[in-house]
Amino acid sequence: MWTGVIPAVTTKFTADGALDHAEMERCFALQMQAGCDGLIVCGSLGEGPMLSPDERLEVLKTAQSVAGGKPVLLTVSEAGTREACALAARAAKAGASGLMVVPSPIYHTDEDETVATLSAVAAAGDLPVMIYSNRVAYRVDVTPRIMERLASDSRFVAIKESSDDIRRSTEIINHFGDRFAVLTGVDNLAFEALSVGAVGWVAGLVVAFPDETVAIYRLMKAGRTADALEIYRWFRPLLDLDVSTFLVQNIKLAEALAIGSTEHVRMPRKPLSGERRAAVEAIIRTALERRPTLKLAA
Repeated sequence: MWTGVIPAVTTKFTADGALDHAEMERCFALQMQAGCDGLIVCGSLGEGPMLSPDERLEVLKTAQSVAGGKPVLLTVSEAGTREACALAARAAKAGASGLMVVPSPIYHTDEDETVATLSAVAAAGDLPVMIYSNRVAYRVDVTPRIMERLASDSRFVAIKESSDDIRRSTEIINHFGDRFAVLTGVDNLAFEALSVGAVGWVAGLVVAFPDETVAIYRLMKAGRTADALEIYRWFRPLLDLDVSTFLVQNIKLAEALAIGSTEHVRMPRKPLSGERRAAVEAIIRTALERRPTLKLAA
């Protein structure tokens, strides 16, 4: 159901902290124009936890307005299962194409609790679900054994694999075949994951560099691995910015420099400053200076 490059987009704010729908429309449209295959809103990069449920649905609506019929997923990442179910139900009423669900971002659920929570959210939304497995950030690992317990529910269609262990993608594919679509969720493991059979890339730096991200994916699918690797090696210092406590600020700075967007974030985050900003800006400016000529796949 879901393949290709699906950006986990940033949420745009005005200087006073309100949602900036005009800038979101512009930035989301850039993703579509580059050939991305859908959008995921209000995830970690999209500062979902800093948005009210109403605001998240507003961002969903804005993304739907520019997606051109391609899928738009809403992230569900709530501390409580009751709240997660309520948001899932509202997303369904708002016409979301599906849900990306974090099992439990605060309390570290055990296997039974993880299965129960994911199943409850899927039932409440009654939409296709991409499971978000990120044991590094959230310390809840959706293992193949857990996926086996979920496999009988046809609403679970995909997994955003962010365990930070490239072996996991092969383990899932070996065990389930094509039962679950495997999408890599770690920017600086994308080439490796696509090499072993991932069918999609839930990407972060794509929001600043959509053409390069799409080119890597399409070249990989066309079997032009060497051409894809050449771009990926250039891209790698930028992709490392996604694997950081400061990923939101890092990537919004990349958007500011690469596509002329804004850096506004919601507190407790603040824009990068001082030595940290200088280091990140140097990485971005160096990459822009050395930006490769793309060898596009048909």
